[in-house]
Amino acid sequence: MKERGNFNSRLGFIMASAGSAVGLGNIWKFPFEVGAGGGAAFLVIYLFFALVLCFPVMTAEIAIGRKAQASPVTAFKKLGFARWSGVGYLGLAAGFLILSFYNVVAAWSFGYFFEMLQGHFEISQHFSEYTANWLKIGLYSLIFMSGTAYIVSRGISHGIERAAKALMPTLLFLIVGLIIYALTLPNAITGIKHYLLPDFSKITPTIVYSALGQAFFSLSLGMGALITFGSYVKKDANIVTAAAIITFTDVFIAFLAGLMMFPFVAYVTQGDLTAMSAISGEEAFIFETLPNVFNSLGPTLGVVIGSLFFLLLSFAALTSTISLLEVPTAFLVDEKKVSRGKATWTVAILIFLIGLPSLLGNGASAFFSEFIQFPNSTSPISFMSMVGMIGGSTFLSVGGFLISVFVAYVWGKSNFELEIQSDNEGTIGRWLKQYVQFAIRWICPLVLGIISLTTILDIYFGISLF
Repeated sequence: MKERGNFNSRLGFIMASAGSAVGLGNIWKFPFEVGAGGGAAFLVIYLFFALVLCFPVMTAEIAIGRKAQASPVTAFKKLGFARWSGVGYLGLAAGFLILSFYNVVAAWSFGYFFEMLQGHFEISQHFSEYTANWLKIGLYSLIFMSGTAYIVSRGISHGIERAAKALMPTLLFLIVGLIIYALTLPNAITGIKHYLLPDFSKITPTIVYSALGQAFFSLSLGMGALITFGSYVKKDANIVTAAAIITFTDVFIAFLAGLMMFPFVAYVTQGDLTAMSAISGEEAFIFETLPNVFNSLGPTLGVVIGSLFFLLLSFAALTSTISLLEVPTAFLVDEKKVSRGKATWTVAILIFLIGLPSLLGNGASAFFSEFIQFPNSTSPISFMSMVGMIGGSTFLSVGGFLISVFVAYVWGKSNFELEIQSDNEGTIGRWLKQYVQFAIRWICPLVLGIISLTTILDIYFGISLF
């Protein structure tokens, strides 16, 4: 059998894994979560949970993958716990569902990049018509999925690692460039103050829960992506410090996204950050409000800044779609012995087809646009929103909970400790390793168990514990 492949360098693994975590949620969702959660107070709680809770789970996932040298479903079998392979299937299902709608949102951003290049700022007034144009969005979605599949089909070192090394620095460059420009806008400093000066009086249990959920989702935990990437890591790599760097990179880029977005928000609201709640969500601000901002900059500067912004969103989406597609691809390669090329394109086509109801559920089809009403909903939600709740809000937290329980109490402390040992730990590395072992045994199962339970009760039964 052909060798599965490995990352050629530690940097390649870190960039690919960080790219998996960094996505559209970091660029557009995170700033709005901060805005709705009391500004910097939410940011502090988010950073705390990302470093205290998510970092140990990430280390555990990478350790499972490297020890088994296999994708999630096969990994549990190779470790001798075939009954736990259901956790791998859960992650596989989560990746399928998330990518099926994520590709549609990526298509919106990709399409807006071309609209901004042409100076079509007026499209912001017709966003609902834009998303309802299933032929145009379907074409952008197909192009985006094809590009993702091409990169993944090239393999680990020649495809995913090479793309990550190009995309991640470009992503960072675009964010920094847009931050510098955003800081020149009127009321920019007001936005920065709201973002960086915490008001802990606004903290509620709901905001704490939202910060925890955002941290967990943004780091791509519970879907098998990091188990899969871990299976391509060489045995001499220090996975504890690598996980720490990946976690820091993700939260750092989310932090930079806030530095970019809050000056824009303050500019739009003329310094009244409380008016942020009047903007009906991140989609409305990104696709309906921001193009008007770019238009106000003049025909030349507006085209440059607007196209760069949506190019940034497209790159952020691509770094995530690559990892999402790799998980089911690796499953077919490991479990079904299918060649990488055939596996990649088969999965890509299947996910594109599964995503068609999400594509149609944004105005093109009344049936899919108002698909179902959950107990806690005041009105029906779209098929795409339903898939997001199931694949993202539910499967990820449950998957993370089960992985932490498996590592702590099934695979066992000694096996986990042996896998995360490294010859190049240093003092900080030894401290991090000790913390990871403590957290994965006592903190993560408890907290993630609570998250999973409250999520399921809230979404599917309308029972709010907080």
